[in-house]
Amino acid sequence: MRSIPRFFVVMITLCCCVGCDQVSKSAARALLASGVTESLFADSLRLQLVENTGAFLSLGDSLPEHVRFTLFTAAAAVLLIGLVCAALFASRLGPARFVPLALVAGGGISNLIDRLVFHGHVTDFLNVGIGSFRTGIFNLADMAILGGALLLILRRHAPTPAAPRPSAPPPSAPPPSAPQPSAPQPSAPAKT
Repeated sequence: MRSIPRFFVVMITLCCCVGCDQVSKSAARALLASGVTESLFADSLRLQLVENTGAFLSLGDSLPEHVRFTLFTAAAAVLLIGLVCAALFASRLGPARFVPLALVAGGGISNLIDRLVFHGHVTDFLNVGIGSFRTGIFNLADMAILGGALLLILRRHAPTPAAPRPSAPPPSAPPPSAPQPSAPQPSAPAKT
């Protein structure tokens, strides 16, 4: 893929991830009351507004604030810059790798925006499951990060295509003939 279309694919992926996630979080903050659970689709989807100070599924929520800032804001920003640069400029990465990298970066950027705007908090509001078997509360950015990571893992473990077999000579061409030993030439009588 040429560099200009690659740039557009990566930028559109980033903008879609950030845009969709930020719009959905804004709607959740405007329409959902904190602590109230809305149940949809026979309770397979629950909407519940939570401000998460930890990472994915509240991991690290109990860490001191300065450690959370260092890990989830500063270090995450450096990592995201690296992911975006790799998605844009690593020439050895094909679309099957740079698009998932852009998904991971897009989700991470959107959660980073939340942390910067809402003082270290990320808005989560989705919970899916059946009965007591449920996920934690997450958002669309988390889905982009997880989806991109799964695509990278699947790509890494996908079977590699077999090397092409050497082509046989075309059927109309006669097989190459081996050089035939030449018959001994009679020698001329020697002159005396």
